[in-house]
Amino acid sequence: MRVVLQRVTSAAVTIKETGDRRSIGPGLAVLLGVGHGDDAGDVDYLVQKVTSLRIFADEHGKMNLSLEDVQGQMLIVSQFTLLGDTRKGKRPSFTDAAPPAIAIPLYERFVAQVQARGVTARTGEFGADMSVEITNDGPVTLIIESPPKTNTEQKKEERVSERL
Repeated sequence: MRVVLQRVTSAAVTIKETGDRRSIGPGLAVLLGVGHGDDAGDVDYLVQKVTSLRIFADEHGKMNLSLEDVQGQMLIVSQFTLLGDTRKGKRPSFTDAAPPAIAIPLYERFVAQVQARGVTARTGEFGADMSVEITNDGPVTLIIESPPKTNTEQKKEERVSERL
């Protein structure tokens, strides 16, 4: 699972088909990509990481406060293109991105866990064409990935997926 995280003064997403606009004030814009092999453990790790990462300035101007500390908001947008592979040819391959049947529940779990931590969250719409406006603060932009699976975890996942 991969996240591009940006500290923002404001951010918004507009669903192109409906014109529905969802916005936040100061906080984080999170672009979330779900890959094959990602599971609830990856969600748990990333939610804890993005909500507690100390990337907001304290009274001395030092990055020492988390989103939770500053009571910031979060805009969460699903983005399978974060898993794009550009190593071959001129067109990215998205075969590393999880299919919607796997990605949607994990995306929804991410949103629910962020909200359960008391963070006001707004979201895009999974699979929709959207316009995203981000006013980056700093700028501060980080790419965070869930930890790689061990061989034992990978084999266990393969056995589970074979049963499905």
